[in-house]
Amino acid sequence: MQNSLAFFQNKSVRFIDHSKQEKVFDQPNEALTSFAVDDAIATAVGDYEVETTARIWVHDKTIVLGIPDARLPYLQQGLHYLQTHHYKAVVRNSGGLAVALDKGVVNLSFIIPNTSKVSIHDGYDIMYAFVQRLFQPFTTDIKAYEIVGSYCPGDYDLSINGVKFAGISQRRVRNGIAIQIYLDVEGDSKERARVVRQFYSLSKQDERTNFTYPDVNPNVMGTINELIHTSFTVDDVIQMMKQTLKELGAELKTGHFTPNEENVFHKRLEQMEKRNEKIHI
Repeated sequence: MQNSLAFFQNKSVRFIDHSKQEKVFDQPNEALTSFAVDDAIATAVGDYEVETTARIWVHDKTIVLGIPDARLPYLQQGLHYLQTHHYKAVVRNSGGLAVALDKGVVNLSFIIPNTSKVSIHDGYDIMYAFVQRLFQPFTTDIKAYEIVGSYCPGDYDLSINGVKFAGISQRRVRNGIAIQIYLDVEGDSKERARVVRQFYSLSKQDERTNFTYPDVNPNVMGTINELIHTSFTVDDVIQMMKQTLKELGAELKTGHFTPNEENVFHKRLEQMEKRNEKIHI
């Protein structure tokens, strides 16, 4: 896509705000639920049953593990550490590595149809361009490249002057695409990084592994507030996201789930629960 932001022009976008703790489909609003919700939405969007959807989600004191993390040799010791520090752990249904969430971190999912015109890079670029536009009044220095020493490092780490504040992932479900970003807004990013670093230290120890796990350096992690010298709350940024979508030409609609989305959700939640059986301690 030559102009990623043109994607939103004259487009109806269903906006769903799950940033509070109300239940979703009568289930607790937690990370395990969120990944099943995005899968259900992606299925419906891909079938053109519902329009493109933007979903906001916030979960407190949760470490979201990637599938490779579940294979760490001393995983139970790392999980025990998280539990004693009052963190929940959940293995998501996609690649990537551990990410720390709390009330100062906002997650945004853009869920769009998987057409032949939307490559994997296009999907990442849509979110990257959106975040650049979101903070355009405050900085033009947001870059996308891997930040060595960050947790969940990847080509679409978003950073300012080499300090990462966000990471983008992507999941394709049948004919739908969920482009997901976590964005550190407020709070202590260094403490989040220290928790992830200690989790890896205890879970891997000195064991040789086939997979390369990050050596987390808290100094390369920061909040957007720290990097652009602002004092935004998560709620502030959510309102900015809505306003930016409108400025890009999207028509926002309050979203309601369809019966089919609820059916798919329960199936996907069951799969998530099965995947997470191995990390219960």
